[in-house]
Amino acid sequence: MSPVRVQTSWWRLGGVGNVRVHPPIAFVICVVFLLFSSCVLCECGHGKMQTIARRLGHESLKPSTSLRAFYPISDHHYVADHQRYVSTIANKGVGHLVRKGTGGRSSVSGIIATVFGATGFLGRYVVQQLAKMGSQVLVPFRGSEDCPRHLKLMGDLGQIVPMKFNPRDESSVKAVMAKANVVINLIGRDYETRNYSFEEVNYHMAEKLAKISKEHGGILRFIQVSSLGASPSSPSRLLRTKAAAEEMVLRELPEATILKPAVMIGTEDRIMNPWAHFAKKYSFIPLFGDGSTKIQPVYVVDVAAALTAVLKDDGTSMGKTYELGGPDIYTMHELAELMYDMIRERPRYVNVPFPIAKALATPREIFLNKVPFPLPNPDIFNLDKIQALTTDTIVSENALTFNDLGIVPHKLKGYPVEFLISYRKGGPQFGSTVSERVSPDSWP
Repeated sequence: MSPVRVQTSWWRLGGVGNVRVHPPIAFVICVVFLLFSSCVLCECGHGKMQTIARRLGHESLKPSTSLRAFYPISDHHYVADHQRYVSTIANKGVGHLVRKGTGGRSSVSGIIATVFGATGFLGRYVVQQLAKMGSQVLVPFRGSEDCPRHLKLMGDLGQIVPMKFNPRDESSVKAVMAKANVVINLIGRDYETRNYSFEEVNYHMAEKLAKISKEHGGILRFIQVSSLGASPSSPSRLLRTKAAAEEMVLRELPEATILKPAVMIGTEDRIMNPWAHFAKKYSFIPLFGDGSTKIQPVYVVDVAAALTAVLKDDGTSMGKTYELGGPDIYTMHELAELMYDMIRERPRYVNVPFPIAKALATPREIFLNKVPFPLPNPDIFNLDKIQALTTDTIVSENALTFNDLGIVPHKLKGYPVEFLISYRKGGPQFGSTVSERVSPDSWP
């Protein structure tokens, strides 16, 4: 192959006017030159682009009027000079609330919410509601990578951001809150384990989140989810710690919003499911006392909708406490009857007096921290739940409720309990809704 004579002026190297270069070598030299030029231009323009973006962020972007900041807007955020924990989050700094689109998952609501407890029962519904309105949701989790996997399907690409964290490590908690402008605390336990007590989970964790949010400088809203019936005088330790957490959060953040849902009903609930499973396995369920304790169960989707309504308002819910109960009050016996009607089984009960129920549930509490292995988690014979059932748990007369948030809660009979059809011996087609009652003589 004959060499090609190149006489272009920019090939003049070392004062040499004419350079004889083979075509392959000439091609390689051109590619290297172009890549080098691109890198130089990008490096030169990067600083200018950052400066322009920063000016736009301060001068052109204005906080939304629908979410009022109760702490000054600030550009300070944690781990700014250290490793980035959330490289997929587009915003830099906190406090700005910019909205784009007409609503929906492909829009931008301006909300970047860190939802603690997102992998729990209520959490998945809250994440779905936030993603549905175009919010970015940070999902802290402490278990397997599979724990938040189902939540990523609820939003567009990059909208749901799982983040592994250690709840006992303050720097880890700060990292998952660094980019957020909304913090929602759903963390809670209805039973204790060897590693986590009621006090640590329900009180100390809420205290940590409230103090970090106060120091953060860019948290627009803080929502603490408690429990209906939480009171310092409650016979239940869980409800006592929840009440202490409410008081502490309002002391640290007077503009925080407290939501107190009643017993929640839904596909993954911890009352109807254990009852149905127990009834199918043993042909009866135990009723503590005589089953006359009154509760006001609420559909879990309504609670998630209430939380979203709090974020959408003009700030009127800040500093207020809402008690979220369903439209109907049930005794435990009436709720069990509804469960039996849905699974199409003949109702059978064993009334267990409270002293005997407490005696049956006490051994686990005694040996919980005294044996070198974890004990089974209680479903029905939960000592703290038994103690809570010694008193009625209904919405207070003058409390703020769903009505004050513009929400009409679902009645429990119907769709909210239709998930129980999976327990039917005759299959789902053996009557598909509560309204399709069948004669007891036809029950299997």
